[in-house]
Amino acid sequence: MRYEDIVSNVNIYGLEQSVTEQTETGEEVTERTLEPAGKGRKDERFMNGIIVQFDLTFTNKAWVQAERYHFLDFVSSQSTMQKITKFDLDDAYIEYTDPRIIEIMKEKTKAYNELTEDIRKLKEEGKDTTTLNDLAKVRYLEILYSNPAGFRMTARMTTNYRQLKTIYRQRKTHRLPEWRAFCEWIETLPNSEFITDSE
Repeated sequence: MRYEDIVSNVNIYGLEQSVTEQTETGEEVTERTLEPAGKGRKDERFMNGIIVQFDLTFTNKAWVQAERYHFLDFVSSQSTMQKITKFDLDDAYIEYTDPRIIEIMKEKTKAYNELTEDIRKLKEEGKDTTTLNDLAKVRYLEILYSNPAGFRMTARMTTNYRQLKTIYRQRKTHRLPEWRAFCEWIETLPNSEFITDSE
């Protein structure tokens, strides 16, 4: 897996200003920011001001882990609750998802969409759809709870260099390929040595 497959639309704010503020002490400019910031060093606070925003596409499995980072903030995200029956399921799953499960999801989604179309037509004819509505609710929950961990979703995220340092240290050798690819992306950021050489 390549980092280009999971991270896009990257914007970085405050890099130059944060580095300038860190290096200036009165009239004197030091070389401190050219050195990697050690774990827990007080002078790494300048990295809080280097804001990074990006679109991140992770599977359900990786999102559960990402949500543990309270400093990795969601700006916006796709909603499985609202949109799961509208996704192109041929493209929605990571390559490690069993194709048989994908076929089951496609069958369930098709059956649900056909049922909701029938309900719409019956409502237009003024007919009672109570029983079918109840069935549609059950089918929708079956889709939600049957959806495998390999389902991919995209969210717009915001964080900073200091928090990326924590993620990098904890996830660069993770078993999930998405985390390793994410850490490879971190290595491409401007002045990534602030993050990657900090141990």
